[in-house]
Amino acid sequence: MSNHGNTHAEEHHHEEHHGYGFFTAIWIGLIALTALTVAIAGIDMGVYTVPLALLIAGIKAMLVINYFMHIKFDTPLVKWFVIACGVIFAIVVIFLGFDVFIGRAL
Repeated sequence: MSNHGNTHAEEHHHEEHHGYGFFTAIWIGLIALTALTVAIAGIDMGVYTVPLALLIAGIKAMLVINYFMHIKFDTPLVKWFVIACGVIFAIVVIFLGFDVFIGRAL
């Protein structure tokens, strides 16, 4: 007999989880992106070095947040909470950066 008591959310939640091979591929991708970041740091690309390294870091952060922290499979409320925390953190870092740069100018 089939179990018709499962809700659509439970069935959908069950389908989204990946196996060890998928997470191993994500991990290998993170290692490759780290190696790319190290390689870029050794090449003089002028003003493009830091933005490119930050872009790669952002991609790595999104992979970790979405897959290893399982945010991709979570509810929209949790996703918005994580986004809000990230925005607040970015604002704090920016304002602290202003303080550092203003202090150096004096």
